[in-house]
Amino acid sequence: MALVEARDLVKRFGSLTAVDNISFAVERGEVVGFLGPNGAGKTTAMRIISGFLEPTSGSAAIDGHDSHRDPIAARRKLGYLPEGAPAYADMSVADFLAFIAGMHGLSRAQANDRLAELVDRVDLRGVWNQRIDSLSKGFKRRVGIAQALVHDPEALILDEPTDGLDPIQKYEMRDLIRAIAPQKAIIISTHILEEVEAVCSRVIIIARGRLLADATPGELLARAPGSGTLGLALATAEPQRAIDIISRQPGVGGVTVAQRLNGVTRLVVRTLQNRPAPDDLVGLLGRSNIKVTEFFRERATLDDVFRTIAAEGARAPGHPGDAPAEN
Repeated sequence: MALVEARDLVKRFGSLTAVDNISFAVERGEVVGFLGPNGAGKTTAMRIISGFLEPTSGSAAIDGHDSHRDPIAARRKLGYLPEGAPAYADMSVADFLAFIAGMHGLSRAQANDRLAELVDRVDLRGVWNQRIDSLSKGFKRRVGIAQALVHDPEALILDEPTDGLDPIQKYEMRDLIRAIAPQKAIIISTHILEEVEAVCSRVIIIARGRLLADATPGELLARAPGSGTLGLALATAEPQRAIDIISRQPGVGGVTVAQRLNGVTRLVVRTLQNRPAPDDLVGLLGRSNIKVTEFFRERATLDDVFRTIAAEGARAPGHPGDAPAEN
């Protein structure tokens, strides 16, 4: 059974459809990046799954407990870092986290043990006795992470977990997520695509409230515009014979001349499914006495595929009442 499950989720605010029939499941050991442009419906969906917002239709469950019909049981299994990480500003870090631990039913001894572990794991020792309203944005975010982890939940939903952190703190937070991932199901909403590549085993992309993609980072990268592009530099000013040879190879979608300079011609080769391999083309041309002085495959990025998929989603036909959804 999946630790987090969304089934046919719909949320409407009057004529506005913020979440439009979204379904997915997250198993233990998965870290799922939840991506979408501003107004895509990400925050609305996470609030529904966590039980803080009622769906118009559909359902969500945490470890088998319906988030709305059985909210207390569901929240016992869930750690949630919401947007803005609200906290009691006049409490110290220590008092606030002890209060959260008590709200989750931990005894004083259990809370002390758990907080002793978190103070170092989330790097809060230096501000442990400070009031929350005196903390920097980065430390407030870490307090938010700690409160989500204090009861050692089975599932985590983290909305922009590294927002406000400096580069070293971001690295440490990603390291923490990787360390706890095998025991939990984790959903991360983030705008930082480098973060997705670093920690996520799966990526869900939504736009206008609709689920557009659900795949591994590698599968998505294969869909990026540059994922099947090779660059070749030939030691010739007359590339036509090379173009003819390359164009006949299975998997080649087209060859264009990018530059001619000082007796060297640079070609761009569009390939399908990463075929043929660069080494195969170099060997083929070499056997025809055409020297390749340089070759490379353009590295696809999640940024490329995210922008492509989100743009396609924005162009998709709408339905009555379509309007920008909240995050």
